[in-house]
Amino acid sequence: MTLVAPLIVEQAAINEARAWLRLDDVAEDGLIEGLVHAAILLGEAYIGQLMVVREVTERVPAASSWQRLRHRPVRAIQGVSAVSDAFEVSLLGSGDYAVDIDPAGDGWVRQAGDVGARWLEVRYRAGLGLGWGDVPASLRQGVIRLAAHGYTHRDDGNDEGPPAAVTAMWRPWRRMML
Repeated sequence: MTLVAPLIVEQAAINEARAWLRLDDVAEDGLIEGLVHAAILLGEAYIGQLMVVREVTERVPAASSWQRLRHRPVRAIQGVSAVSDAFEVSLLGSGDYAVDIDPAGDGWVRQAGDVGARWLEVRYRAGLGLGWGDVPASLRQGVIRLAAHGYTHRDDGNDEGPPAAVTAMWRPWRRMML
């Protein structure tokens, strides 16, 4: 089980998309916000990383072997709890678990003894940029172009798909997980 805090699209991202589309009127900002939101989520799925930092709560099997956290890049691991078979959650002391964030931004956790848990519930923060302006430019530009494509082709029955430039901008950031 993994819970990721909802993505909040910053006004700066909406403004950037509106500028790309050469729109002065804010009347369609709601539509643009939805398109940017969808483009960010699609981009994150494609690159295998969160673009904007968000809170994540993830359950991994309680084991003495290292367990990799799903979302990356991990910026901070904030706490680990034990979850019993009866789904009772109890915060673990720092001696009951070990955590690590490797140079690639992967987060790791393991129990450091028998904590009587079925799962470990890990709370952490993950993402490339603290805000929209901190997201690498090629990722932002891919999001804007994908959102603009959605805006300009929303009624086009002959749309052949988004521009190839979108994936070209995102590809260098793509991380695969086996």
